[in-house]
Formats: sequence, structure tokens, C-alpha cells
Amino acid sequence: MNAIDRIYTRRPFYGILKITAELRRQGEIVNHKRVERMMRLMGIQALQPKRNLSKRKKDHLVYPYLLRDVNITKSNQVWSTDITYIPMHGSFVYLVAVMDWFSRYVLSWDVSNTLDVHFCLSALDKALRQGKPEIFNTDQGSQFTCKAFTETITGNQIKMSMDSKGRALDNIFIERLWRNLKYEEIYLNDYETVPEVILAIENYFNFYNFERIHQSLNYKTPAEIYL
Repeated sequence: MNAIDRIYTRRPFYGILKITAELRRQGEIVNHKRVERMMRLMGIQALQPKRNLSKRKKDHLVYPYLLRDVNITKSNQVWSTDITYIPMHGSFVYLVAVMDWFSRYVLSWDVSNTLDVHFCLSALDKALRQGKPEIFNTDQGSQFTCKAFTETITGNQIKMSMDSKGRALDNIFIERLWRNLKYEEIYLNDYETVPEVILAIENYFNFYNFERIHQSLNYKTPAEIYL
């Protein structure tokens, strides 16, 4: 799983066949069916037109993507959220985060060993305690299209936006956050326990928000822009 995660983080547009081929190039003896099973378990899929590995529930409402050609000019104009897989020694957890697009500030996050909606609602609640955006963007995963999540958004008079299917760039800022987290922290360590992972993520996000400068922010930190 760790090898799959490294390939996927580096090239999120790779699907099952390309990840299988890359693993074989690295000397792994693996077939595409096993890679598909692992990717299903990890909750990941290629960010491009593809076989549908993770269907949203048919009774869940999907909202249109509202951010195409929108000029993001201020904090709390657009927030977004996403889930990623965090490898551990012999195991893994899922991480969800809520980010302000303009400043790249990580407003909140939570971890879980399952892909249910509860840890996503927890992160959303923590973020909303700090304010609220005009638009909240998600993908079409079942965690974000379920009634409990969408009604929390719309009930706070926030416009709901969802990535279009097959669009790799609709939520690009949080995809970059995952890449930075993994290459600057997660892949450098081998965590034995969930508390170790939680502490590492907490320390990294504190660094990311308050110390890590961004060229796109004129070499300021996300906190300097958001706060």
C-alpha cells in the first residue's frame, strides 16, 4: 500500500493499469486485480476520466461546480475539503482537512480508520467555529454528498460546490497540501501507532500554517494571509 500511495501522490492521474506498471518497474510482483483491491481499500482513484472505483450513493444530491473562472480575492471566499490515505507501519488511517483557498490556511482536520462521514463532519464543525465561507467545495464522494454533510453546509447559508467528474484540477490546492504533507513529513517516518500519526500531522499543519512560506503568497505563510 505504501508503494501505491507514493505513486498516487506523485501522479494522482494514474489509474490501476499505470500504477500496476509502475510497481512492476520498481520490481514488485503484482497484478492489476490486486492493485485495484488495494486502491479500493485505500479509497483512492485516478483524477481523470476512468473506471468508476468509488460510486457515490444514488440517493445523494450532487451540486454543480461553482468555481470555474471565479477570481479568488479574499479569505473565507472559498473553502474546500478532501480525504487522503496516511500510511503507517503495517496499517493506515484516513485524513480529512478543510482549507481556505485564498490563503491555503488549514482550518481543521481529523483522522479515522474508516471512510464514514463522522470524521468529515467533525472537521467541518471545527472549521465552522472559526467562521464560514461563501462557497464550500468538495468532490462527489459519499461522505460529502450525504444529507448530514450537505445540510450542514447549506444550513449555514453557504453555497455548495462539487468537483466535476474527471476534473483533476478542480480541487488542486488541497491536492498540493497532501503532496507536501507526505513528502515533507509522512514518507520520512515509519509510524507505529495512531497517536504518533496524529501528533505528526498536528505538528506539520502548525508548521505549514505558521512557518512554511509560499511563493504564491509572496513568501508569506498561510496564517499571515488568513489571520
